[in-house]
Amino acid sequence: MPRRLMLYGATGYTGSLIARAASERGLDPILAGRSEARLRALAEPLGAAYRAADLDDAARLGDVLGDVGVLLNAAGPFSRTAPALSEACLRCGVHYLDLGGELPVFEQLHARDLAARARNVMLMPGVGLVVVGTDCLAAHVARRLPDAHRLRIAISRIDYVSRGSAKTVIDLIDHGVAIRRNGVVASVPVGSLDRPFDYGQGERPSTVLTAPDLLTAFFTTEIPNIEVYFEATALDRAMSRILAGFAGLLRTPFWQNLLRAQTALLPEGPSATARSGGVRTILAEAEDLRGRRVRSRLRTPDGYSFSVVSALAIAERALAGEVAPGFQTPARVYGADFVLQFDRVARDDLADPEPSA
Repeated sequence: MPRRLMLYGATGYTGSLIARAASERGLDPILAGRSEARLRALAEPLGAAYRAADLDDAARLGDVLGDVGVLLNAAGPFSRTAPALSEACLRCGVHYLDLGGELPVFEQLHARDLAARARNVMLMPGVGLVVVGTDCLAAHVARRLPDAHRLRIAISRIDYVSRGSAKTVIDLIDHGVAIRRNGVVASVPVGSLDRPFDYGQGERPSTVLTAPDLLTAFFTTEIPNIEVYFEATALDRAMSRILAGFAGLLRTPFWQNLLRAQTALLPEGPSATARSGGVRTILAEAEDLRGRRVRSRLRTPDGYSFSVVSALAIAERALAGEVAPGFQTPARVYGADFVLQFDRVARDDLADPEPSA
């Protein structure tokens, strides 16, 4: 019997978009999550199977994965869902994918590389815009400049924050942000690294923030120095510094619970109209020890629309046996040009600047 695709977190905002798209593509997904009532309401109109399973019930997770070949985790914050689901996948010999973007979770999954290889299981977090877009672009500039020793990635801002994204941000509040220096992840103060990037309409201020590409881009390209920037207004940067200053307080249980309660006031996600008109831009700049630089820019649809198609494309390939055991990244397994197959995606190689002084 062919192994099937299971979508955990199917009733969330992104999960429901993926569930409908997967059904339309004839993938016959098994929809999963904690609430049987919510799963039934989503699954029955789609004619899809559904299975409820709590993350704390290891035996139940094993049962629901019995005929599954690939699990796609769309339930965030992934710091809470990825450990249990990836462990269940390792026990059951199921390939694990997720839509996460939390560096600590990527590091935890990377630490399971040997266990995954022993079980012939692929662990690939970040199969949405994060990190498919950034990973493929990093691989592209690395092949343009094979001796690069520094990589900078910059990502344009978004005009909306979903409820799930806000919960993830709350979990990641900290005093510093991470960069990679000489192959090692290090912390620098929030706001200490700012620079402008041209996302297509002139230079815009951007600031370094912690991103999973510090692991994935290093894993894919072996470039030892990596920084990831996000477009940020002066107000954005000021608020980041304020939050960092109170990080110790904001990470206490009282404030974490209060902040999470406030996320309930946010919309679950953008409207279909907002998604249809959304555009994200990613820049990647590689530099070698002689000061030579190459730059490339990638334009994609909004992150939610892109994540639906990229996650399902990878799930389909994994179901077809196109996998590599162990911890993996999208570009390492499927190549730098994988991202170009999707509608409304364009990549441009920018004019190379003169060598830096």
